Amino acid sequence: MSDKKYKKGPKLFSLARKRALMLGIPQEKGVKLAELIGRIQEKEGNPSCFRKKEVCSETACCWQASCDARMERK
Repeated sequence: MSDKKYKKGPKLFSLARKRALMLGIPQEKGVKLAELIGRIQEKEGNPSCFRKKEVCSETACCWQASCDARMERK
């Protein structure tokens, strides 16, 4: 698992918005956190899976500390 600090709520949303801006992802009003992070994941070439799986094996994902999935190593 990642050593990165766990974030949730407004801090996580702020981080996601900053990352989206860096990647040129449009900022729409009313977009949900999971949807925004999913768009970021897709733009970075990863599966859009934030808070969609119960078990995850994506150990290199930078969002894993804030995702609800239980981590399982391959």
